[in-house]
Amino acid sequence: MPYRAVLLDVDGTLVDSNDAHARAWVEVLAWYGCDVAYERVRSLIGMGGDKLVEAACGVARESELNERIGKARMRLFLERYLGTVRPQPGARDLVLRLRDLGCRVAIASAAKTEELDALLAIAGVADLVGARATSSEVEESKPAPDTVGVALGKVGGDRAEAVLVGDTPYDLRAARDAGIAMIALTCGGWPEAAFPGAVATFATPAALAAGFAALATAPVECARGRP
Repeated sequence: MPYRAVLLDVDGTLVDSNDAHARAWVEVLAWYGCDVAYERVRSLIGMGGDKLVEAACGVARESELNERIGKARMRLFLERYLGTVRPQPGARDLVLRLRDLGCRVAIASAAKTEELDALLAIAGVADLVGARATSSEVEESKPAPDTVGVALGKVGGDRAEAVLVGDTPYDLRAARDAGIAMIALTCGGWPEAAFPGAVATFATPAALAAGFAALATAPVECARGRP
């Protein structure tokens, strides 16, 4: 088994929440006079909220306004959109499979701590993963590697034996800059072509659960998952 430490993104990876997050951002940004197309916001989902606001509206990450917008978005998401979120196919089965294989599993999420418990409950894995790193406990959110580094530190192990499972190009960049491999899932809405350099691409957590052990021996091209 090449990967002993497996770090899991949450939004888009374990739960089908990327569209809901994008809708919440569009609504809240409009409250603050920043009208941004849904497609533009959707393309930014996966990076930390502070960086999304800066990229979408030019509001400096360090500003009080940026923080206020982010808090308003979180409240709206939890109150109005969380109920629309569903688990990705096989989310719990993936974590159980990784545990059966002896992998050390941690969460590495761009979500804030206040959101994470609810999302992990929806994914059906809240009772399975104790090691968790969020953007609330790092200086730089994704695509910076800080969250990945903190998550790996919580489970320990060599970077050469660690892999991040994620669904956005921002996960890919975070993994690369942290010096670890990435397995991409396309269920978050990005195509396989968005993940150059990923060691393998799978459609869903269920597909990865079925194919993870084969990564030990199969060439990368043969390991690419299907639904």
